[in-house]
Amino acid sequence: MKQTVKEIQAILSAVRNFEDPLIQTYSRDDRTSVRKLAERHKARLIKKAKMKETFEELKSFEYEARSKGFTTIAGIDEAGRGPLAGPVVAGAVILPEDFYLEGLNDSKKLSEAKRDFFFDVIQKEALAIGVGIVDADEIDEINIYQAAKKAMKLAIHDLKLSPDYLLIDAMEVELNIPQEKIIKGDARSISIAAGSIVAKVTRDRIMKDLAIAYPGYGFDQNMGYGTSVHLESLRLLGITPHHRKTFSPVKEHLN
Repeated sequence: MKQTVKEIQAILSAVRNFEDPLIQTYSRDDRTSVRKLAERHKARLIKKAKMKETFEELKSFEYEARSKGFTTIAGIDEAGRGPLAGPVVAGAVILPEDFYLEGLNDSKKLSEAKRDFFFDVIQKEALAIGVGIVDADEIDEINIYQAAKKAMKLAIHDLKLSPDYLLIDAMEVELNIPQEKIIKGDARSISIAAGSIVAKVTRDRIMKDLAIAYPGYGFDQNMGYGTSVHLESLRLLGITPHHRKTFSPVKEHLN
């Protein structure tokens, strides 16, 4: 008696290798529905294999650091350099050596729902997480570049484990810890990508709280960036204590 399509679907769901002979067998079945089922499952497995391969490539900086004897590697990134309002936030993350999270990469390329999901996984599985926050007043006082660097330092100091190596997105920090500056590191290092997720999600949640405290600016949608709604609100409502007064066009509304 032939297996039903439902039975075959259950069998294929347990297959983890796209080269498994079972897939080949069902791909030659005389029923179109079974062949399509096998083809779809094979395509999914190939996609997962490619994502796994990409993930391994994103661990190359971590592998290189470990080959030099470093064991506690922190990835650091920041979020919020460009907005007109809100803090700049940095995330520092130390991941276990065998960490795997399919699809993790630069937070800017992910949907909000995906970032939130990844954030929860990182919170659960990371060896240590640190967050650094520098508010708008201090950004105005020391400039955004120095504020971003300070947020990174604060995030590193916030880690419950002391890192012996730092992978940092496009920046160096004045700390007596061996480190590597990686241009576009959030898309090239898995540890920096994790730091990017922590920084972005943390900052977005701060901005959503500010949207409640200061309605009308759309902070929960624009996250402080200069959208048309935000700029019109500046004209009509003026600035809030969380606007960066040295940033144009905010400074034009100071009076």
